[in-house]
Amino acid sequence: MPEFPAPCAPDAHSAFTPASPVGLVAIDMDGTLLPDFSTVVSRRNREALRKAQQAGIHIVIATGRRQAFTAPLLEGVGLHPETLLLTSNGAVTRTFRGDRIDFCHLPSELARSLAVLLRGVGMTVFTLDRPSPPDLVVEDMAIARGRLAKWVEANRDSIRAIRPIESALGEEVEIIQGMAAGTLREMTEAAARIADSPLASKIEVIRTAYPGHDLSILDLLPPGISKRSGLERIAARLGIAREATMAIGDNWNDESMLDWAGTGVLMGNATDELRTLAAVRGWLIAPLNTDDGVAAMLELAIEHRQLSGR
Repeated sequence: MPEFPAPCAPDAHSAFTPASPVGLVAIDMDGTLLPDFSTVVSRRNREALRKAQQAGIHIVIATGRRQAFTAPLLEGVGLHPETLLLTSNGAVTRTFRGDRIDFCHLPSELARSLAVLLRGVGMTVFTLDRPSPPDLVVEDMAIARGRLAKWVEANRDSIRAIRPIESALGEEVEIIQGMAAGTLREMTEAAARIADSPLASKIEVIRTAYPGHDLSILDLLPPGISKRSGLERIAARLGIAREATMAIGDNWNDESMLDWAGTGVLMGNATDELRTLAAVRGWLIAPLNTDDGVAAMLELAIEHRQLSGR
């Protein structure tokens, strides 16, 4: 049987017609601003970020990473200290220099219940809001190294193994989020366990998937928390209308953010499934992350803003 190409969303360069000049751009990190599993922002992306801010566009970095794992990668980019970082998939908003703007936490009792429910399926990590390490707790470091070796190495000074993990999740601890990680099959099972439990209505489960690496991550957050909710709160805080916002991302945890923004942009390196969805949702398709797709979109936004006289 012949294969037919999946529906394609409009190419960003030919279809960039925002309703209003863009005043705010929310940008995902991994797979979007950064090439897959890279830690270096390209020169063109760096220049575009700076020029966008100089043109009066608010830049928001919207990532599943926590603040301590995000800010160091942006050192030297030249962002304003007041640049907002929307981290932990919308749970925390801080300025680049570290001032807390917004924060939602996972109740300790709920976190402990999740730890018990998910035991034995992949690995579970909890992010704690602490000024100094350790701010990540896992139950089995050997499993963590097997599942996310590069992540463990990058965060080696921030992680502590505690068994049982729920003993680290007392009422005195502010828990930003939980994270389950493992193979695609394991995380399908983890998601099913949550959906079939009394906890399903008490948490937001946000999926990220890397099929080429057989890796999936479930972020476990308070109900209603996502990159979308965080972006919506930031836009309201800055007085920027929804139609004047743009969001750029590449994975499932960006889906709600792309839907909410006045202009949703999916990276060209996203999966075929997401690219097909883009055609239905009206998202634009940017160039690949390895081809500075973020810079290409920011350059269009700057040009459109200048032509409008803003």
